[in-house]
Amino acid sequence: MRMKFLSAGIVAMVFMAPAFAQELPEAVRKQGHLRVGIEATYPPMAYKDPATNERRGVNVDLVTAIGKELGIELRWEEMAFAQLIPAIATNRVDFSGSSMTDLPSRREKLSFVDYISTGAQIFTTVQQQKGAQQPIDFCGRSIATPRTTNYFPQAQAWSEKNCVAAGKPPIRVIGTEGAAAARTDLQQGRADGAILGAEYVVYLSQQNPGTFVTIGEPISRNLSGMAFAKEQAPLRDAVAGALNRMISNGTYMEILKKHGLEKQALSAITIDAGE
Repeated sequence: MRMKFLSAGIVAMVFMAPAFAQELPEAVRKQGHLRVGIEATYPPMAYKDPATNERRGVNVDLVTAIGKELGIELRWEEMAFAQLIPAIATNRVDFSGSSMTDLPSRREKLSFVDYISTGAQIFTTVQQQKGAQQPIDFCGRSIATPRTTNYFPQAQAWSEKNCVAAGKPPIRVIGTEGAAAARTDLQQGRADGAILGAEYVVYLSQQNPGTFVTIGEPISRNLSGMAFAKEQAPLRDAVAGALNRMISNGTYMEILKKHGLEKQALSAITIDAGE
């Protein structure tokens, strides 16, 4: 993990990493498999290959490697993102293999194995870049982002702190119905830029070479994790231990590089360290 984003609490969790249990709980061993909930509509983390309809993505590769590391069969349970937390709470699945931002509010019911950094990334098209290199260059311009995500209030707060407070005009934040709508507003000229998750912007750039331009670093930082019920701490720690071993043997970075997300890699796995 890039240390400049660590609080004292997070540092403590990093140093505790070697203490993570490395064996699966006996109840899971007797079960003979792990039930993994996944929402496969968010590339590059988890999505369906349009040619084969097979699951693809960072999370699919990481969880598959975790299963091999722990020596246990995986059974995927596909569902909508909104169903993941209820499925964990009712023991329909053992954990969520989908990317879920580790937020304090979610930790009232869940515990997270944090495995990748994420953030609100400003991007635009080559035609609409107009010399912009850093987020500050968008003061006085418009940005589209999904209104139901954290990106909407984060963009407004960033504008107040970095544009308005510096005597510059604010960013006009346009709330959209989702990621596809934000991208459409950008490409059709209704917005000068857009904000989506850093990993999704990487995927868009890979799928549309020469179309999009990333503007500086993300304006916010957080951690994404695999979510577990609080009472599943032994299983959580076994998964965290497997991921730490995958960092040590290079498997983790190999998977992230495969999907172009090496800049979002962590140097050590943490537990419930999101802010």
